[in-house]
Amino acid sequence: MKVSLKWLSEYVDVPADTKALCDRLDLTGTGVEGVETVGAAFENIVCGQVVTKEKHPDSDHMWVTTVDVGACNADADGNPEPLQIVCGAQNFDAGDHIVVAMVGAELPGGIKIKKSKLRGVASCGMNCSERELGLGNDHDGIMILPEDAPIGVPFAEYRQLTDTVLDLEITPNRPDCLSMVGMARELGAMYQRDWTNPLAAMASEMRLDQEAVPVDSAVSVTIDDPKRCPRYSARVIRGCKVGPSPDWMVERLAAIGQRSINNIVDVTNYILFLFGQPLHAFDLHKLTGADGCAHVVIRAAEDGEKLVTLDGEARELTSDMTVIATPERGAVALAGVMGGLDTEVTDQTVDILLEAATFEAGRTSRTSRNLGLISESSMRYERGVDDHGIDLRSAAAAALIVEVAGGAVSCAADNAAGIVDEWPLKSEAPQLVFRIARFCDMVGTDIPRDFIEDALRRLGCEVADSDEADALSVVAPTFRPDLEREIDLYEEVLRLYGMDRVPATLPGGRGRVGTRSVAEQKVSVIHAALRASGLNETMTYSFAEPTELERLRMKTDGLGIPVELINPMNADQSIMRQSIIPGLLRSVAYNQSHGVKNIQLYEMGVVFFGAEGRKKPKEKQKLAGVLAGAMGEAGWNANPAPFDFFDGKGVIENLVRELAIPKVRFKALDAEEAPHLQPGRAAEVLSSGAVLGWVGELHPLATEAYEATAPVVAFEFDVDALVKASCPARDYIDVPVFPAVSMDVAFVVDEGVAHERLMQCMSSAGGKMLEKAELFDVYRDDERVGKGKKSMAYALTYRAQDRTLTSEEVDKAHERLIKKVSAATGAEVRG
Repeated sequence: MKVSLKWLSEYVDVPADTKALCDRLDLTGTGVEGVETVGAAFENIVCGQVVTKEKHPDSDHMWVTTVDVGACNADADGNPEPLQIVCGAQNFDAGDHIVVAMVGAELPGGIKIKKSKLRGVASCGMNCSERELGLGNDHDGIMILPEDAPIGVPFAEYRQLTDTVLDLEITPNRPDCLSMVGMARELGAMYQRDWTNPLAAMASEMRLDQEAVPVDSAVSVTIDDPKRCPRYSARVIRGCKVGPSPDWMVERLAAIGQRSINNIVDVTNYILFLFGQPLHAFDLHKLTGADGCAHVVIRAAEDGEKLVTLDGEARELTSDMTVIATPERGAVALAGVMGGLDTEVTDQTVDILLEAATFEAGRTSRTSRNLGLISESSMRYERGVDDHGIDLRSAAAAALIVEVAGGAVSCAADNAAGIVDEWPLKSEAPQLVFRIARFCDMVGTDIPRDFIEDALRRLGCEVADSDEADALSVVAPTFRPDLEREIDLYEEVLRLYGMDRVPATLPGGRGRVGTRSVAEQKVSVIHAALRASGLNETMTYSFAEPTELERLRMKTDGLGIPVELINPMNADQSIMRQSIIPGLLRSVAYNQSHGVKNIQLYEMGVVFFGAEGRKKPKEKQKLAGVLAGAMGEAGWNANPAPFDFFDGKGVIENLVRELAIPKVRFKALDAEEAPHLQPGRAAEVLSSGAVLGWVGELHPLATEAYEATAPVVAFEFDVDALVKASCPARDYIDVPVFPAVSMDVAFVVDEGVAHERLMQCMSSAGGKMLEKAELFDVYRDDERVGKGKKSMAYALTYRAQDRTLTSEEVDKAHERLIKKVSAATGAEVRG
C-alpha cells in the first residue's frame, strides 16, 4: 500500500526524519518496500502563458503557439524568447495560463519531450492535458490554469505536489493498516502521539433531503446467506452531476498512484484509501424495477451465469462466487471484487445508489484469484473489512459526493439515518485478560504497566482493571481480527516497546548443562555443508496453492490428502505445502525476472500431509534446494557452464560425505517415476536400500509453469532419513604403506548400461585388491564403437594393505575383473 506522508500528516504528527520512520516501521512489523518523492516526476514542467496562437501553415487542426515560461524562455537556437510549441488542442486562447512540458521533461508513461518538427514547424515542448500529466482522464484539451498562476514557476511547486510516498508491505493479518486512518493510528501508537480520526466530523456533514423519496421506498435489500454478506447498506443520492473532481482530491489520489476518473468514482476511492472501506456507486435508474424500487439481492451466483465487469470482460461465474443482483437484470456486480458495466456511473447519471458492505473474506479471495481480478477492494475484503462503523463511513462518502457533485441524500421513512442497512451477522469484540506478570516473564524484561495500558489504548483497545490481581481487562477492537488471544496482545505491546530494548538473557535452570541433541548437531552439519557448496538459505511460505504440485508435474502418490485451511488469506494460500520445491521455484522466477541470473538456494522446512479420519496433519521436515544459472559470472577469458544434473549430484555428494552416510548410491529415475524431472537427468538417492531423496533437472514444462527459465537443478530430501542414515564420523583410513598399481580399461557397452552397474560389477569382481575405480572418459562413435554403443574408460587402482603386489597378481586380478564385468553386462574391451 502506498502512503502519502503529506496526507497522513493531517491526522498525526509524522516524524521529519523519513529514514528513521522507515526503520521504525520495519522494526514494528510494517515493511517499507520503497520511498518515492512525488513531484520529482514533474521536473522541467512549469506554468506558462500563451502569448500567441496562429494556424499551422500545413494543418487544418493544429496551432503554432508561443508560450511565455518566464526565466525558462528559449527559442530553438537557445535565445531568450518565448517557446514555440505546436499544439493540436482546441480549448485555449492567447492569454490562457497553461502547463508546459519543456525539452528534457519526462511525462508519466515514459514520454520524453524533445525538440522536434511537426509538419515542418519547430516545436520546443508540449502544452499538457490532465491525462498527459497523470492527473486525470481528461484528454479533450490542454489543462487551463487560473489567471493568477505564476509564469515560469515549477508546476509541482505551484500545485504543492511535492510529497514523500512510502510503499508499505502490509501483512495479511493487518487489514486495519490498509488505510490512511489505520496508519495514523499505527504511528500514534509507535510514537505515543495523539492522532485525529476525521470519520465523525465527515459523517456529521451529511444532510438528509426530507422531501425526496425515502431511501427505504427506493431501495430494498435482501441477503440470502449472511455468511457470504454479514452486512450490506445502501444510500441514495439524487440530483448529482458527474464531472471532474476537485484538484485537491485528484492530487491526493495521484500521490498514491490512483488516476482520477470522475467525481463520483473518485469519492469511493478516496474513502477506500482514507478509511479502508470499499464502496461501489451504481446508477440507481439502471437498478430500478417496474415498481419504482431497486430490489437489491445478495446471493450466490449461478453456475454459468454471465456478467460483464467494469473492465469490459464477459465473466462466467460459478456458485462459489457472490453477486449483487436485481430480479430484472440478474447479476450487476461481483461482491467485493468489481462492479458490472451495465450499471456503472456515467456522465448521464443523475441518481446514485451507494453501496457500503462487508463480504466473506475467503470467498472474495477465491473469486478474485479465479477470475484474475485483483482490485483494491478485493485486497481489503479478503483480509477482512470491519462490519462496525459501515454506516458512518457510508455517511462520510455521501456527504463528500454532495460536496463535489451536488445533489441530496435521501432520508429514510422515519427521517432518521437515511440508509437501508441489513446486518444479520454481527462480529463480536473479544474479551481478553492481560496478565502483566506473565507477560513480563515471557518477554524477559519488566515493561511498565502504564506503557502497556497506553499502548493497548492507542491501538484501539478498551482497557480496564481486571478482577484478577495484576491484570487488565481488554476488549480488542473489531477492526483488528488478528487480536483473538491474550498472546496476541503480548505481541502488540512488545513490538511497540521494541525487541531491541529487551536485554539478552540465558534460560533459567539449576544444575543443567545445555547441549544440542545428535539430530540438532546433524542439522547444523547439513547447513554448513550446503553453505560450503555455495547455496544460500532462504525461507518460503508454508501456505500453498492447491494445484502447485500439478503444475510442477510431481506425482502425489503416497503424499496423502492436502491439509486445507479453514480460513485462508487468499486462494493462492489455501492449503499447507506438501513440497518445498514450488516455493523455491517461485523464488527462482522472481530473481530471474529481476535480472539475477545465478541462483543457488536451499531451505529446510516442514511439509504437511493429511489422511482421512486423522484430526491432525502429519508433519515432515524436508531439505530442498535449487540451482539455476552458473557458478560465477562470465569473464573476459571464461564463460562458466550452466548448472546441470552433475552439479546437483556434486552438492549431494558433499552433503552425504559430511554426514558420513555409508553405501550411498544414485539410482536413475525414469519419466514415469519422476515426471517433474528431465528423463536421463534424474536420480533417487539411497543408502543401504533406504530412500533419502531425489536430485535432478526439473522438466522444462515444470519450470515454464512457474515462469522460470530452464535449466533448473533441484533436490529434495527427508531430513529424518538423512539424520538416521548418518554416522558419527567417517571410517578412518590409514596412510598407504605399500605402492599402488594403476591400470586403465575401456568397456564398450550398450547405451542402456549405466555407470552405476559397471561400478557394482567392478567392485564385486575386484574384491579387496581393487582400491578405486574412476570413470574418466565416455566416447560414442557409430563407426568405431558401434551404433547404440558407448565406450566407458576407467582408471583402476590396485593395492594390498600388507604387501607390495606383483605384476602377476595384478594381471590376474585385472583379467578376472574384465571377465566378470563382460559376463555380467555384455561388455567388450576396447583396444
